[in-house]
Amino acid sequence: MTGGPAALEVNCPHCAQTVPVQYGDSAVYDLSCLHCEQSFCLFVRKQKFEVLFDLGTAALLGGYAREAVSSFAAALERCFEFYVRAAVLEQAAGQGESLEDAQARLAATWKLVDRQSERQVGMLALAYLTREGRPPDFLRPQTLGAEFRNAVIHRGYLPRREEVEDYAAQVFEVIDHLLRELGEATLQVQALDELAFAAHFVALPPGTPAVTLEPPGLFRARMFGRFHAAAWNKGQSQDLPELGAFGPLASAQAAQRALSAPVNQGRTPAEVFRATLSDFGVGAADSVDGPPRR
Repeated sequence: MTGGPAALEVNCPHCAQTVPVQYGDSAVYDLSCLHCEQSFCLFVRKQKFEVLFDLGTAALLGGYAREAVSSFAAALERCFEFYVRAAVLEQAAGQGESLEDAQARLAATWKLVDRQSERQVGMLALAYLTREGRPPDFLRPQTLGAEFRNAVIHRGYLPRREEVEDYAAQVFEVIDHLLRELGEATLQVQALDELAFAAHFVALPPGTPAVTLEPPGLFRARMFGRFHAAAWNKGQSQDLPELGAFGPLASAQAAQRALSAPVNQGRTPAEVFRATLSDFGVGAADSVDGPPRR
């Protein structure tokens, strides 16, 4: 099983043939194999902000600079939502409350701001102040690249690749900061995700198999990137190590570990982003987390 930035590939549990799967808005996919026409279910352990950031990276490497900005901007907003969710669930768990009840309350509240980006930033600011005990200084417009984002998305500005790399590095640094602050609080999100997977699984028709996939992406590729990029450039076919070796981690938790991996010590997040982008920038048609196409 592999996972490029824009699509997934999974082996059918019935016939073992490869089935391509386009990323969707849900982490649950009810599929029918193109080869044997048998049904199965796919659960994807990857947070939406990770998917969006990888889509932006793929667009950037493919020469679609303007489209990349949209994905990077969406990744940042979804990471803000992820932080708020993790903080709320962490507080609920600490008070012995039901995670499902806490999630329901948050969902009802989020509906009030889900179409208003500025109010979502306000929710993040309050959640950050409450949890960390200090103001979120990183939310300044300059730090978020707000003027550049608005020029591209709302005013039709056509950016150079170098400008998009700068913006992506800013987004990368903010996400890095939030993941570091959250630490193991991401495990509460993982727990709810797994409960949702389990509920869907038990509702499947009898005998329907399920496959769980934790596809690699740019954040986790930082942990292994240089080794694997070198292997791919030599024509070797190697997948990233299974994250199960690190324990039951949420994708964002794995990303947080990757940010502190020894290979990245002494670098700023922006420097790590550029180094990782360089590792995988082997051609316009290549994916950021798969081997070069021959």
